[in-house]
Amino acid sequence: MSATAQTLRPPSRTLMFLEGRAFSEFGAFLGALPLLSLAPRGDGHPVLVLPGLMASDVSTRPLRSFLRNRGYAVCGWGQGRNLGLRAGVQDTMVDLVKEMSDEHGGKISLVGWSLGGLYARQLAKMMPDRVRSVISLGSPFAAGPKSTNAWRVYEFASGRRADEEDDHFGGSLALTPPVPTTAIFSRTDGICAWQGCMEKATALSESIEVESSHCGMGHHPAVVYAVADRLAQAEGEWKPFDRSGWRSLVYPDPNR
Repeated sequence: MSATAQTLRPPSRTLMFLEGRAFSEFGAFLGALPLLSLAPRGDGHPVLVLPGLMASDVSTRPLRSFLRNRGYAVCGWGQGRNLGLRAGVQDTMVDLVKEMSDEHGGKISLVGWSLGGLYARQLAKMMPDRVRSVISLGSPFAAGPKSTNAWRVYEFASGRRADEEDDHFGGSLALTPPVPTTAIFSRTDGICAWQGCMEKATALSESIEVESSHCGMGHHPAVVYAVADRLAQAEGEWKPFDRSGWRSLVYPDPNR
């Protein structure tokens, strides 16, 4: 991780205060469902959705329900509130990926919100033979732990230092997984410094920018559509997100 990434400051208090728009973003999601029904349908492959810090599967229910209606075999993580990498959490996630992969006879996709996105990336590095693609939502993998406004909460909940990386859990957080990878981020994120949530563009990785809060990212209409679009790609035929046409009005250029 670069020195610049290590010294990124967390979002301002103003942006933190604006996280309250997550409620209106949920209302926008409900109102946009007729339009979201135009998103590409899936091929039925399994998708594991991982929640953020202090959140549970309840927080990802709208996204999981939508993806299930688009034809995917969707599963939550089933471990209650995400309180960090406590004893047994990593092993349970690894076992769940294996179970889903074996049950469906193929690779699975991982979608993770915030801390859940860090888990998703690390799981993909550990088991690339079982993971088809990774999508992270506002996950600060490319920055130091104190680039977020949640690091103290993480330390309290997990009993671990925020800067403590586990070499047995996929290695370096900043390293790009060896599978198709999409990082969705927002410059108005009030919890995580947006620069640390961006993935470098390669033949198999990309960043998609949205205008969203951090706490509303899992149900923001633009995020939900982008997730569905990415998951709908045929295995082995991954291409970067297409921002042409109407999408350029919804999805800013992440490299501007």
